[in-house]
Amino acid sequence: MAGESKTEKATPKKRRDERKKGHVFLSKDAIAVAALFGSTAVLRITFVGVVAAIYEMFHYAFQCAIHAPLGMGDDLIQECFYEMLVILAKSAGPLLLITVVVAIAATFAQTRGLVTGELLRPKFNRISPLQGFKRLFSLRSIIEAVKGILKIVILLWLIYTCVSDLIIVSSSYLYMDIHEACKHIFNAIFSMMLKVGLAFLVLAAFDFLYQWWDYEREMKMSKQEIKEEYKQTEGDPQVKGKIKELQRRMAQQRMMQQVPQADVVIRNPTHFAVALRYKLGEDEAPVVLAKGQDFMAQRIVAVAEEHKIAVVENVAVARALYANTEVGREIPPMLYGAVAEVMVFLYKLDEIEK
Repeated sequence: MAGESKTEKATPKKRRDERKKGHVFLSKDAIAVAALFGSTAVLRITFVGVVAAIYEMFHYAFQCAIHAPLGMGDDLIQECFYEMLVILAKSAGPLLLITVVVAIAATFAQTRGLVTGELLRPKFNRISPLQGFKRLFSLRSIIEAVKGILKIVILLWLIYTCVSDLIIVSSSYLYMDIHEACKHIFNAIFSMMLKVGLAFLVLAAFDFLYQWWDYEREMKMSKQEIKEEYKQTEGDPQVKGKIKELQRRMAQQRMMQQVPQADVVIRNPTHFAVALRYKLGEDEAPVVLAKGQDFMAQRIVAVAEEHKIAVVENVAVARALYANTEVGREIPPMLYGAVAEVMVFLYKLDEIEK
């Protein structure tokens, strides 16, 4: 059973159990790309404010350097440093906040809001050298390594092209206003981030599809596992079958105990038999005490004859009663006429015998 291939899709229970363990589908590249595009959009929107903040930060630094006395104390240095940090936080804060929010949203979208500490629990297979060696040469590790190399190559190439373009025009910055120079640099950075985002988007799409395929592959079950799960949730089919058979026999025994209380048994010669009771003043209509087919029908007839209960042979009525009634219930109105004829016949027969 250990070597049995897993060819069946995971059952809903298996998915719920794995989810509780923290094993859910997740593409980290999709999260990274979402965060990158979010930060790029914020950078584009807050571009003017960021440039102004950087200008203010450098201006404040130069003012401190020019107007501060030589050998200024630690308190003044700390004050200048604190003010520069405040300016930097005002400019970079929204960018970092949006990046974190987008990353969390992308994670929750894939995991459907799963929060669990199951993955934080220590497990031996995570520190096992043998398991680590297997993971090192697994298909997942190879694909992750290839993706990592592609990311580094793409990132280095885009940075190189961006920096090369900036170096070419760097001499012109000496003749530009600082706002114009910052604007030009930020446009170059934004362009580079956009290109990186588009390139990584392609890799993220591949990673998303691969992670989904790998997740479904890991979730697959063998036929034996499905059988074992069914036994745990629904019970062993053989045991359930035996219980149903026992319940059926007990119901038949209770039913047979009611036959002596019947007023009449209507039967098809061998196939069907229905025992009826009708107590004037108590029953609104005849009540079915027992019914059976083949062997059970013969038993009902035998018990009725043993207790001197009238047995009437009527093929049509017996079939109709068997098909349209339930044990312990009154007969339906559509059978009143047919059964009444039988009951009247019996009453007349009793009168004649008396």
